[in-house]
Formats: sequence, C-alpha cells, structure tokens
Amino acid sequence: MDRYSVFPDETIAPSGLVSDQFLSLGIDTFLKACHHVHELPYGYNSARNNLMILFKEKMGTCTTKHAVIATLAAELNLPIEKNIGIYAMTEAIVTGTDKILETYDLPYVPMVHCFLAYDDYRVDLTDGNANGKNRPIDAFLHSEKVIPSISAKEEYLKYRKALKNLILRRTELNGIEIKQVLHARAKGIELLRTHVAETIWTKTASSVPSLHQDLLEF
Repeated sequence: MDRYSVFPDETIAPSGLVSDQFLSLGIDTFLKACHHVHELPYGYNSARNNLMILFKEKMGTCTTKHAVIATLAAELNLPIEKNIGIYAMTEAIVTGTDKILETYDLPYVPMVHCFLAYDDYRVDLTDGNANGKNRPIDAFLHSEKVIPSISAKEEYLKYRKALKNLILRRTELNGIEIKQVLHARAKGIELLRTHVAETIWTKTASSVPSLHQDLLEF
C-alpha cells in the first residue's frame, strides 16, 4: 500500500456534507482530512451505513474511513475512488486464523478489505491502526471499484458474486463449496472483532492504575 501523501492536496471548499464537516473542524485541505481520518482510532461503528457516523463516534473501520474520504474526493472532483478487495487471510495476517482453516479445510479465508485508488496507487487509511491485522494487505485475489457509501448488503452481494465467479475457480480452492467459505468468513469477522476489542480493552486498562494513583494522591 502507498501513503496518502501521493494524493493531490486540494483546498477544501464547501461542496457538500463531508467538506462542510471538515471545514467546521478547521480542516481545510484534502491531505489534512486524510491525516485526520487516518489518526482516528480503529473501531467498529454503531451504524456503518451512516456516512457521518465517523465524525460522531470519532473512530472508524476501513469501511467508514474510506467512505468519508472517497465522498470528500467526489465533492472536490478528485479522481480518487473507493475499492473493495478480497484477500487471502492467513495466520501471518491475522493471529488465530489457523484454527479456522483447520475447521473448514481451507488454505486461506477470502476476506473483504477496502482501500482508496488513485492512478496506480493504493492507499489504506487504516494502515498502522490497531485493526486486528499483523501487517498491511498488499495483495488481493480480486478488487473492484465501488461507490463510497456502498451498503453492507451490496458489499456482501459483490463478495458472493466474486466467490462464485472468480475465487472458487482458483486451483487451490478446487472442491471447496461456497458454504464452507461463508462460514469461515463469519468466523474470520468474529476473530478480527475480538482482536480489535482486546486492543481497546488493553489501552483502557493501562490507564486505570494512573487514575487510581491520582485518586489516592487527591
């Protein structure tokens, strides 16, 4: 993946809902907006189909972070588009995946991740976030352009279509049924959510001793 500094640094003008929101925060260029979104904590939003939930909850996933920036790009007429990709999730990428692979007899779990595309560049605004992955996703089995605010249902339907027409035709998945993959995917999502929750809990717990000390000193 590439750094967001490859994007053009357009001045933000009041051009729509997202540009207005960034301006209200004192963020006046596209790269500053990318920086702001990148630095927000990684966390699952309460309503992923709500474009503005990122600003309300001050956190987001690859879905909501890239939806906001892709929408801002559209408002500013920048040629930056949201893409969804299907990658091969293994133990090297997400700790605990081996158990899923053994259960469903798979070489990897086809999982969805999204990113921003600009010319030949691919940018992931969750790189470096505590997103449950051990490293960035650099290779995809399949990717395609989508609208910034693609719904969870639409994304799932595209995933199933790609599984049926492309992914399950790969040699290493010969004989694998789509039900196996869908069950494994569900477990993969659970695993990622668990890792993210554990990271949030660890950060929260680490601040408790200092709080107790402050109370004792008070």
